[in-house]
Amino acid sequence: MTLGGAHLVGAHLVGLQLSISCCWAFSCHTTEPSPDFSLPGDYLIAGLFPLHADCVGVRRTPEVTLCDRPNSFNGHGYHLFQATRFAIEEINNSTALLPGVALGYELYDVCSQSANVYATLRLLSQPGTHYIHIQEDLAYSSPQAVAVIGPDTTTRAATTAALLSPFLVPLISYEASSEALSRKWEYPSFLRTIPSDGHQVEAMVLLLLRFGWVWVSLVGSEDDYGQLGLQALEAQAEQRGICVAFKDIVPSSARAGGERMRSMMHQLAGARTTVVVVFSSRQLARVFFEAVVLANLTDKVWVASEDWAISSYITEVPRVRGIGTVLGVAIQQRRVVGLEEFEAAYAWAGKGAPGPCARSSQCSSNQRCSECQAFTAGSMPGLGAFSMSSAYNAYRAVYAVAHGLHQLLGCSSGACAVHPVYPWQLLEQIRKVNFQLHGDTVTFNNNGDPLSGYDIIAWDWNGPKWTFRVIGSYTWSPVRLDINKTKIQWHRKDNQVPESVCSRDCLEGHAQVVVGFHHCCFECVLCEAGTFLNKSEPHRCQPCGKEEWAPEGSQTCFPRTVVVFTWREPISWVLLVWNSLLLLLLVGTASLFAWHLDTPVVRSAGGRLCFLMLGSLAGGSCSLYCFFGEPTLPTCLLRQALFALGFAIFLSCLTVRSFQLVFIFKFSVKIPTFYHAWVQNHGARRFVVISSAAQMLICMIWLVAWTPRPTREYQRFPQLVLLECTKANSLGFTLAFAYNGLLSVSAFTCSYLGKDLPENYNEAKCVTFSLFLNFVSWIAYFTTASVYQGKYLPAVNMLAMLSSLSGGFSGYFLPKCYVILCRPALNSTQHFQASIQEYTSRSGST
Repeated sequence: MTLGGAHLVGAHLVGLQLSISCCWAFSCHTTEPSPDFSLPGDYLIAGLFPLHADCVGVRRTPEVTLCDRPNSFNGHGYHLFQATRFAIEEINNSTALLPGVALGYELYDVCSQSANVYATLRLLSQPGTHYIHIQEDLAYSSPQAVAVIGPDTTTRAATTAALLSPFLVPLISYEASSEALSRKWEYPSFLRTIPSDGHQVEAMVLLLLRFGWVWVSLVGSEDDYGQLGLQALEAQAEQRGICVAFKDIVPSSARAGGERMRSMMHQLAGARTTVVVVFSSRQLARVFFEAVVLANLTDKVWVASEDWAISSYITEVPRVRGIGTVLGVAIQQRRVVGLEEFEAAYAWAGKGAPGPCARSSQCSSNQRCSECQAFTAGSMPGLGAFSMSSAYNAYRAVYAVAHGLHQLLGCSSGACAVHPVYPWQLLEQIRKVNFQLHGDTVTFNNNGDPLSGYDIIAWDWNGPKWTFRVIGSYTWSPVRLDINKTKIQWHRKDNQVPESVCSRDCLEGHAQVVVGFHHCCFECVLCEAGTFLNKSEPHRCQPCGKEEWAPEGSQTCFPRTVVVFTWREPISWVLLVWNSLLLLLLVGTASLFAWHLDTPVVRSAGGRLCFLMLGSLAGGSCSLYCFFGEPTLPTCLLRQALFALGFAIFLSCLTVRSFQLVFIFKFSVKIPTFYHAWVQNHGARRFVVISSAAQMLICMIWLVAWTPRPTREYQRFPQLVLLECTKANSLGFTLAFAYNGLLSVSAFTCSYLGKDLPENYNEAKCVTFSLFLNFVSWIAYFTTASVYQGKYLPAVNMLAMLSSLSGGFSGYFLPKCYVILCRPALNSTQHFQASIQEYTSRSGST
């Protein structure tokens, strides 16, 4: 099917639907309108206003509701009605806007949905007829009115917009605020002079956040306005971190004392929320607050939607002033200058009595208002702030149509070219309007919504009568909420801002652990050390980075301090001086022994073997320099292994030297064969080589299998990074030091066995002292290492090593140096022979 064919079928379907509607809508209606409802003109503007309240009841036939009923007059709708008439009269009397063009109007009372549909169909019908002519191209249809002002509610506006959209008749509503009406693919000809509920919802959410109210209840009305608004409010509130503890809808048939409302009040009281947002139409909001008063729900903050925020219809509820604080979003306060005088003049004018309905009261037209005819200056309905604001929206809707016509007819040249106007042509021009009306800029965005904002209001009961204060404003271009908190009189005695939270904020450094379904209900848990609480994610403690640390309850991480044992530490200088002094003593002793190599003291000490012993001690001493500064692979390899090997060579020499002395003096005669074999095969040399090689093999296995490498240690101290070598106490380390321990025990045993040798050869006391110092040093080190793993542990290790080296040197070499330097008489062959003879004679007598 071609596109044109599709449009044609669509047009016939619309025509069939409208024809059927017209049959029942027009079947029992004769059109005898009051003169106040119509005015002839070159171009007609239609208006749909709720002059009377709806008649709630069950309908069994598709008939139009009788609007003009006793006690159903709606003063608010009346002001909208008069504002439209006033605007058209102003424009007709203007020489600047539409000069030479007379605007007419057709106004209808839309007290119900059926009356609203009837009025819409009347507008689409051909002038002077009771039918709607459907052309192949709907764009060239010519309905009675070129534009329609109204209706009031979202439900009625959606119905009217759906009927007018195929004909692209501009529909400008003054009160229908539902965001759904901004969808141009559904309602292409719909515009409005009231802001969209999308902006109202955003204003409400920002208001809640401004006061920290994150635990709220939501109540809506059972109509499009309430339900769609409530859905949008709940969605946006949850996106912004606000929790909805309770949500409900006030049914259209609700009664304040009914079971449904009593149940709602009970649940609302049990929700434990201080703040209740009521997104409702005026009619159902009144029922809701009547139930609130009956249930004695006080000490709350009520957030009002614009439809009832400043409506006296709600403030007239008995005892409503005791419910708490009422804040709300209201249409920006504007005045229709001259409207009150226009209405007063209407009341004074002689209007005459309205004629009866042509057939019966049930078939009366919705262009009648008996009470309007009976008005006097004293009986007119009051024009409050809410009605004035809404009347201004109807007023500027008329001016928007007029400015669109002004451009379409080419009136800017000073004279208007009056010609037939199709609705779609006028719609294009209305979308483009941008003009000033009493200091207010009137224009529409791409969705047909105005660019005006909202007032934030608070109810004020301080005086004898209710009034309200404007405490702030909301705009969305750019998005901004301004509130003067000093203007708010809270219902509490201390005038403190009420709280509405499920759980109070946690102390600093405590995470909010959610309990239940709502993230607003939580327990406070202290963040452990090494974690911090990010304010942007208050529900969990985040771990610090590898190079950072944090104490308990921290809100940030701190850089770790890099710790390494350096030359700059005070104890480092002590150790360096000590080690350097030891090296000097070792070198000095080697020089001294080299100078006195052939003397008895040096020969008794081991002769040339002493140089190996001194060299091994010097090698072990040099390993201490590897402990200073940042560890590297070479220093990690050498710092322990070089000492272990050097000290093992020294102990091997000491052991074999002690063994030889004991064997020569005590067992050489008893075991001559072994003695000769020992001497001939250089047993001492072989023992030292084999023992040293064994330690070297252990060290090589240690360095290959458990290679010490430079590392950054993070686990030991939360705030420190220790630069050290890995596997410092590995199995290889244990084996190497266990082997040195075995050599120490062997040397000690051999020395102790020679405690009764000649004085010049008796080294038991000095060797015992040095080995005892060695044992104590390493026991102290391992004990300290088991309880302390800090920065100065390398210093403790160096102390143990220096103690062992110094003990070995002082216990073995210092006595001999003393004899060489201070007692040269004792360093003679005669003295040594005398000592041996004395030992021999003593042993023989024994």
